[in-house]
Amino acid sequence: MIKIIFCDMDGTLLTSENKLPEGFDEMIAELKRRNVIFAPASGRQYFSLIRSFADYLDEFLFLAENGTLVMYKGEEIFSCPLGVENALNVLATTVDFGNILRVYCGKKDAYILREQDTPEFRAEQEKYYTRSGIVDSFNEITDEALKVALFDPTGNSKKNIYDKLAQFYDSLQVVLSSDYWVDVMSPSINKGEAVKNIQRVMNFKPEECAAFGDYLNDCEMIQSVGYSFAMANAHPDLKKFSKFETASNDEAGVLVGIRKLIEDGLI
Repeated sequence: MIKIIFCDMDGTLLTSENKLPEGFDEMIAELKRRNVIFAPASGRQYFSLIRSFADYLDEFLFLAENGTLVMYKGEEIFSCPLGVENALNVLATTVDFGNILRVYCGKKDAYILREQDTPEFRAEQEKYYTRSGIVDSFNEITDEALKVALFDPTGNSKKNIYDKLAQFYDSLQVVLSSDYWVDVMSPSINKGEAVKNIQRVMNFKPEECAAFGDYLNDCEMIQSVGYSFAMANAHPDLKKFSKFETASNDEAGVLVGIRKLIEDGLI
């Protein structure tokens, strides 16, 4: 029987209008009755996730910052920092990448440079980073670095960011999180490794876990569980690794998939 469901946020659980699907609260109540933990698994900041799920702080397990920080009932299960030196190195390398937003993602806050604090960048940052700080230089930050997040407003993050970070492919984890975002993390972490750590800590077997995702940063996660779902709107390469396909995020595909698991007697 399934004991935990890992679920990506953007493009997966949330609609294109950045809203939870209709019927979400009723489904969560049903999962609670069946003793199943719901675990948002996102590139978003932990504080952004708990803002979205303020009513479920003591129920959900939160896999934040693409797996670099996992929290449950207000307690840190584990974290896997990128490290300050690595973060500063990546940020220095991206200075000449053109008009991109560069974010130092710490445990306490997400930091951007004062010179990049424009209405356009601020609006995008606040979708994912509820707690943030403005600095004149990344070198003045004392907060532990979980990852570096890089945003391309043109929606061509692979060409404008990812492809230019080839020097880090062997030493760090460079991940396309969407057409707009690239995340750089410790080489030993991704959503899949975070799921495996949770399985070890909480004594869950892969076949007791399910996962839903839509993009390439979800690949390792869906390969770490027994029941994996790709959204209808998912990246084609993610669908290759998924056991099942469900409806799109705008058709409440996560809820459709969970209902299928219930109907099949797996929850």
